[in-house]
Formats: sequence, structure tokens, C-alpha cells
Amino acid sequence: MKKLLLGLASIAMAFTLAACGSKTVATTSGGNITQDQYYSSLKDTSNGKQILQQMIINKVLEKQYGNKVSSKQVDKQYNSYKDQYGSQFKSVLQQNGMTTATLRSQIRSNLLLKEAVEDQDTITNKELDSAWKSYQPKVKVAQILVDKKDTAEKVISALNDKQSFASVAKKYSVDTATRDKGGVIPAFDNTNTTLDSTFKKAAFKLNKDEYTKTPVKTQYGYQVIKMLDKPAKGKMSDHTKELKEQIWNNDMNNSDKLHDIVAKVLKKGNVTIKDNDLKNVLDDYISTSQN
Repeated sequence: MKKLLLGLASIAMAFTLAACGSKTVATTSGGNITQDQYYSSLKDTSNGKQILQQMIINKVLEKQYGNKVSSKQVDKQYNSYKDQYGSQFKSVLQQNGMTTATLRSQIRSNLLLKEAVEDQDTITNKELDSAWKSYQPKVKVAQILVDKKDTAEKVISALNDKQSFASVAKKYSVDTATRDKGGVIPAFDNTNTTLDSTFKKAAFKLNKDEYTKTPVKTQYGYQVIKMLDKPAKGKMSDHTKELKEQIWNNDMNNSDKLHDIVAKVLKKGNVTIKDNDLKNVLDDYISTSQN
């Protein structure tokens, strides 16, 4: 959600530029400020130019890919953020200067951009091979989190003595969310970004019913991990769709890749800048698409 929040301020500001004219936006004892005056002042700033860029990009994305993004898709992602933050959802929005409407708008923009990435991004066999090396179907693990290494060693010793993982978790784990549930956490695959990378690496090395024989140091403390279910990786040809999806998701976080794709989208969008003072607002993208 943080990435969405960062981009939303410019989109929210963009609506100010949508309707300019002589209408008064503010009055003072020294005179009124009109929309034209406000627009003229804003367009000369770097923020103003970035806002116009974003508005243009959103327009061409909507034209080219709008029929591929449904309101149900927006609702699904919106609800996932709402569930993630729970009772803090409204305060998180407020802290970032957002409303539910602007969040939905940004979600839709990101989904449109994802459609453009899937349409314009050519995936090579080399990229597929690389994605396959790190590919791991969703696994299910249990974990015991403790504060100190010597406590983690006591946990491992208890497991070596054939004590059940659930009973040891209940006795030692400081993770209140999983301690009374046998230490079980939601299933995850190699694309998971919420878990500590060291934790994932250690987990993926385990076979079913194995547990880590040495404490795993993570950003949260020391963890002991047990593999509960680990589906076979299978053949690469069986997972081509998933691998492409992972590559596209990675490209959504690659600024260079996104820049090139947006340049292609803009070229197809037949954009014409009518304001002479803003003629060069898309030069960076146009020069890229012409190279």
C-alpha cells in the first residue's frame, strides 16, 4: 500500500488542473485568485508538469486498456488493503492525505499500468529460465519466534527430544498471533514480500516434516522453522503462466522498464500538447520511444 500512497498525492492534485477558467478559487482583501491564475502558477513548477504527465498517462492507459480492468478487480485489491490494516485503515489513509476514492483511483491506475506491462513487455527465454530458478510453489510452515539465540537452541533441543512443535511453540514463542496455533503461518511462495528474506531462504531449504537445526536470525529475532507442506516444483513447462506473472510483477517495480512501456503507450496515444509553455512535458518519453 505504501507504493500506492506515494503516487497518490500527484493524482489528487491533478484534478485541480482539470477545469481552469475565470472562476474564483480564493478571495482575499488584496484581491481574488482565479483558476487561470492558479493554473498559470502551477504549470511552471516541476510538480505541475509531473501532474500533467500523470494525467496524460492515465488518459491513454484508460483508452487502451480500460476495458480490461473491471470494478471487481479494483474492489478486490481495495478490500485486501482494508483487511490488512483493519481498524487502522482510515487513519492510515488520513496520515497519507488520502480518501477511499483516491485510493480506488490509484488502484485502478496501477491495474491499467499492469495491463500495459503484460501487453508491451516481451519476455525472453532467459528471463523465464531465471524466474524458474527462484520459483517455489506455496509452502506451509510453522515457526517459533524467540528473542535470544540460546532460547532458540533450547527450542531445537526440545524438538530433538521429540516434543511436539505445537507444545514447544506454546511454551517458548513470543509471536502472540501464532503461538497458540502451533506456530502455523499463512502459506507463501517465492514472491512473498512480507516475510523476512532470510526466513524464506531457510524455509525453502527444508523438506516436509524437517525443521531448522540451527536458529535462523531474522529482523524479528531468532526463529525455528518447520516445513509442514512443500509441493513438488514440477516441470517448468507446467508453470509458464505463473512465471510470466512473476516477471510482470517484478517489472512493475522496475522504473526503467516502466518508463519504456509508458513511452510506447504514449506514442500510440497520439498526444498533442496545446499549451505552448508545456510543449516539452513529454520529451523524456518521446525521445525514448523514438530511439
